[in-house]
Amino acid sequence: MCGIVGEVGNDNAVELLIHGLTKLEYRGYDSAGIYVNDEKGNDYLVKTKGRISELEKKIGDDVHGTIGIAHTRWATHGIPSEANAHPHVSEDGRFYLVHNGVITNFKELKEEYLQGVKFVGETDSEVIVQLVGHFAKEGMSTLEAFKKTISVLDDGSTYGILMIDRENPETLYIAKKKSPLLIGVCDGFNVVCSDAMAMLNVTHDFIELHDGEIVELTANEIKIQDANGQPVERKTFHVDEDASASEKGAYEHFMLKEIDEQPAVMHKLVQEYTNEDGSMKIDQDLINAIEDADRLYIVAAGTSYHAGLVGHELFEKFAKIPTEVHVASEFAYNQPLLSKKPFFIFLTQSGETADSHQVLTQVNEAGYPSLTITNVANSTLSREATYTLLLYAGPEIAVASTKAYTAQIAVEALLAKALGVDMGYQEAKDFDVRKELSIVANGMQELVDEKHDIEKLAQKYLAKARNAFYIGRAIDYDTAIEAALKLKEVSYIQTEGFAAGELKHGTIALIEEGTPVISIITDHTIASHTRSNEEEVVARGANVISIVSKDLAKDTDQIVLPTVHPLLTSLVAIIPAQLLAYYASEQRGYDVDKPRNLAKSVTVE
Repeated sequence: MCGIVGEVGNDNAVELLIHGLTKLEYRGYDSAGIYVNDEKGNDYLVKTKGRISELEKKIGDDVHGTIGIAHTRWATHGIPSEANAHPHVSEDGRFYLVHNGVITNFKELKEEYLQGVKFVGETDSEVIVQLVGHFAKEGMSTLEAFKKTISVLDDGSTYGILMIDRENPETLYIAKKKSPLLIGVCDGFNVVCSDAMAMLNVTHDFIELHDGEIVELTANEIKIQDANGQPVERKTFHVDEDASASEKGAYEHFMLKEIDEQPAVMHKLVQEYTNEDGSMKIDQDLINAIEDADRLYIVAAGTSYHAGLVGHELFEKFAKIPTEVHVASEFAYNQPLLSKKPFFIFLTQSGETADSHQVLTQVNEAGYPSLTITNVANSTLSREATYTLLLYAGPEIAVASTKAYTAQIAVEALLAKALGVDMGYQEAKDFDVRKELSIVANGMQELVDEKHDIEKLAQKYLAKARNAFYIGRAIDYDTAIEAALKLKEVSYIQTEGFAAGELKHGTIALIEEGTPVISIITDHTIASHTRSNEEEVVARGANVISIVSKDLAKDTDQIVLPTVHPLLTSLVAIIPAQLLAYYASEQRGYDVDKPRNLAKSVTVE
């Protein structure tokens, strides 16, 4: 999602901040901006719609400073534009601010405090800086005005905030709630960033900020106070200097980093495959080739196969094309009877999966058209298929695939939308995929921000478990299969994903006292049936963890999912399952990123 960097005390503020923004480009963004001050009465604000490279072009040789803030924005409130880009400025030109997150009561705050204020843009973020200006005019100090502003943001708001007072350009004011911020400790200066990767060129020592904390940061001092105003002392943590650790940034494991990156991947895919007016950026030749087919055959292995199961729902619902999903290793040697005009879709993270390549070779020999959906451009399956769509998920290092799985589903949704619209189906026209995937991204962010609650569930139910079950119905069953794979491959807990109604046809014999059963419920039409299945396993002594959509949740449900489009629930339901797998593995002392007997790219049949 949006990226933040800031620094105080370094003479090369512009170079340092631009470098930091560049390291955060993977998050996806539509505008960028920078504010620097030389503490001698000169300051500069530069903003632009578009890429960081465009921002660099606008920064003149005279732009310099020793303190500054910079930001990459993904549009939520207000269109991508220079006016809506950060940093934002108070009406009197005194305060400059960047913000990650969402202010849910910004309209109410404008009505209560800011009716006479002239706003430059349409963002919720601008309300924050205007509030600081408002309270400062009432006689409060900068810190008091900043703290007062934070206090009137409602509980549903999220924020990572950096602010500079041009009348006191020696201090960065920082606030954080459910939006990551780190302080980087340097020699003679200090930095702030939303991801350690942005500042690894100047420091490897960081301080993590906690929700509700306020910080006054100068070149030589770090003053942290909690939500009650009490001073906080916190040690730095060190990011190792070896290359692999640098790629992990401040994370202990790639898997957790890649789970956290999924909201940004959703935004990146929207950016790559849709225009601002909602139209699709997918090759018309590909659309025509698929429309000419009488049946789709999705071929994949492992996690990609599970993404294909969700894709089956998307293609049939939005494009109304009959779709089959096949395990690559089975299809290669036991090919089913094909339709007259088949079209093949290969899902693969690496683009090198041997079983899928074997099928593609047969497909090419038969002269059938094909599409590879992959994370790696110019990989074997990408080169040899007729068409390619990229996942734009960034390198996925952990063996257990997380962000590639959700990216595959998102690309399938984008393609299904494009097909359905081109074919004239109303369901596809009504499906605002740009909006819906942005909602998904926000929902994912909510869930990854609650990871420590899920860590506690893993400790309670899975840390010592021998076996476990995931259950669900319809699209939740598709998710359950992938969730079970995640848990078994990194924690070595024998886990199976079952259609909830099938348990009583034999498998319920394996349920005994203390068996973890994780239930996924996101579909209104079958929610009550899955609830009944929960009761059946509870009666046999199972410990049930319920993962439930907000509008179906009960007070006893442990994990509540944000509301998203019914056909995209897999994208949010899988997040807690990934986290449960991660923490179960960590708590058992296993190598999370490199599970035994597994490799990232399976290049043998």
